[in-house]
Amino acid sequence: MPEASNPNATLSVAILSGKGGVGKSNLTLNLSYALFRAGHRVLLMDFDVGLANVDVLLGLSPEKNLQDLFRPEVTAAEVMVPVEPGGFDFLPAASGVPELLEMDDDMREVLFQKLNGVFGGYDYLMLDLGAGISPTVLSVAAMSQMRVLVVTPEPTSLTDSYAVIKVLHTQYGISDFHVLVNQVERVSDTQATFARLSAACSHFLGFEPQLIGGVRHDQALPDAVRRQIPLLRHAPKSPAALDIVSGAVRLHRVRQQRHDELLGGPVLGKIPTIRK
Repeated sequence: MPEASNPNATLSVAILSGKGGVGKSNLTLNLSYALFRAGHRVLLMDFDVGLANVDVLLGLSPEKNLQDLFRPEVTAAEVMVPVEPGGFDFLPAASGVPELLEMDDDMREVLFQKLNGVFGGYDYLMLDLGAGISPTVLSVAAMSQMRVLVVTPEPTSLTDSYAVIKVLHTQYGISDFHVLVNQVERVSDTQATFARLSAACSHFLGFEPQLIGGVRHDQALPDAVRRQIPLLRHAPKSPAALDIVSGAVRLHRVRQQRHDELLGGPVLGKIPTIRK
């Protein structure tokens, strides 16, 4: 990938899933690391306010988290944690905090008003959202400039991912989705899995998502989790790592294609109005 361009052309990427256990947080972390390693400034934001775990994947114990940002005296800079020098930073979430899980529009507005000032210093804002269709997940996904659904070949993952797409489409009018297929045994599984989801969207919703790629099942990934380091540092030549790098390249192409419209625009849009 080419070197990072104008820092104000920040692409916000919401990474979400229909169900838990599909490897969403791991993929978010490693996609972020791949983009950083290619020369881009990346802010990884853990927004899984129900079951936050990116800090565990990184082996970090942050002193502050998103919950602290609701205190007037706490700044975004105090909450951010450097992962790598030179432009890879992390915003940790709080796990199991009911107020954050049921965050209303006013709370989100307070939070993002505090964060908007730092977002523009990055090329990518990577948002690890919770699984499912909670109001917080849906609203932040709708505010983001790009949405990536992580799915696996399991029928339950496909069914739940379709439900997420359907709700975002019917409630917020969104029809721009990308799909990343995880835990595939063969390269052909990627296309087969994507084809099933795409066919359902085309038939029932009238549009098709776009494919980011597939990530092969790889024993190196759970090994990296146990070591609490990104897979791309632990085993950069492993099959899954190479697949993740390919996915990061495709993400960067989206940012290149949308570069002009991103310049000077909001990294996260206004809190959307739900359709009646």
